[in-house]
Amino acid sequence: MSRPVPNPGILDIAPYTPGKSPVPVPGQKVFKLSANETPFGPSPRAKEAYAAAAAHLEDYPEGTSRILREAIGRAYGLDPNRIICGAGSDEILNLLAHTYLAPGDEAISTTHGFLVYPIATMANGATNVVAPETDFTADVDAILARVTPRTKLIWLANPNNPTGTYLPFDEVKRLRAGLPPHVLLVLDAAYSDFVSRNDYEIGIELVATTENTVMTHTFSKIHGLAALRIGWMFGPASIVDAVNRIRGPFNVSTPAMRAAVAAIEDTAFIQMSREHNEKWRNWMTEEATKLGLTVTPSVANFVLIHFPTTKGKTAAEADAFLTKRGLVLRALNNYGLPHALRMTIGTEEANLLVRDGLRDFMAQP
Repeated sequence: MSRPVPNPGILDIAPYTPGKSPVPVPGQKVFKLSANETPFGPSPRAKEAYAAAAAHLEDYPEGTSRILREAIGRAYGLDPNRIICGAGSDEILNLLAHTYLAPGDEAISTTHGFLVYPIATMANGATNVVAPETDFTADVDAILARVTPRTKLIWLANPNNPTGTYLPFDEVKRLRAGLPPHVLLVLDAAYSDFVSRNDYEIGIELVATTENTVMTHTFSKIHGLAALRIGWMFGPASIVDAVNRIRGPFNVSTPAMRAAVAAIEDTAFIQMSREHNEKWRNWMTEEATKLGLTVTPSVANFVLIHFPTTKGKTAAEADAFLTKRGLVLRALNNYGLPHALRMTIGTEEANLLVRDGLRDFMAQP
């Protein structure tokens, strides 16, 4: 039977698998800790701005997300003309791949990098090259060793999802300095709001001082606007111009735009969220370690917990045990981490319940 045939390589792409959503059980409270969502929801000011936008849903959005670009510019001290907004940072990552990758090109990501990177790469006919990590952390030398004349783009999540690790800014600068000038370095800073290390930098300095680096960010994490799908990129004027030529003219809705403006301006809410996350991330790391589990040091809003391979103590068995208690964590088989679970830092109640669940699981004969 004759039918449309996808472009070469499309059917070789493994579909993105999101963290599982809880199935309601009568009488049981369920905590979804599988998708790195904030336990607080969005700022009340963001909710108010979103609701107010409902008065004019018949109007198209302003096509350049001007009010949001200006708000981001104020918050970070950036030129709004060098900012692009999108339907989540995922859209921007795909726009970058579509702009700069073609069949025969290569793009490099790391072993446990965000799964959208190989999808965006392969969707444009390019080859996804994987650089090994060291201690679940991106390795600059390994990335540079895999650069060839066909390399056009480097994907680097900093901090990385799902490991929670990061590269100090000196290492990021060393990576940039070691790349040919035609190679675009994409710094994905989705989790940067949770980092409190002195040697970390979101990427603004590199973007401001080079012509071949961009930084992407999202409103889905600390701002709690994941359902509205809104993200942004700061880049050199030439890259912004190129990407804008293929960006859809109304890719960010007015309610999302206005909610995001209110969210980024509510600095007290952001600080409260950051402090809660740091306190409970450190606590969960210590508690899981006391139980004999290994936790990869994290600077994000989640922790990567490693389990033994012994029957009765595996990650898959822990996942099933916790799920029965209404505690939904993220299994990571598709990230090549079958012996680990990723836990989003939740409310105090959720965090305590996970600790208790892990204790009871590990105490089983």
